[in-house]
Amino acid sequence: MKMVTKIREYRAKKNMTQENLANLVGVRRETIVHLENGRYNPSLKLAFYIAKALNTTVEALFDFIEE
Repeated sequence: MKMVTKIREYRAKKNMTQENLANLVGVRRETIVHLENGRYNPSLKLAFYIAKALNTTVEALFDFIEE
């Protein structure tokens, strides 16, 4: 299974930079880059922080698809 994320789309809707989001959730900008590129799976805690910062749900931001 592969994780697909919509962080970039939700972040763009809020006119938020990767740096802004990173600061809000307490991680480095590089972490947001890796999340958006599918190279990093967040902890459940981080996923909830990101969803809250983007005013959405974890389910809306993350999905798993069969490869």
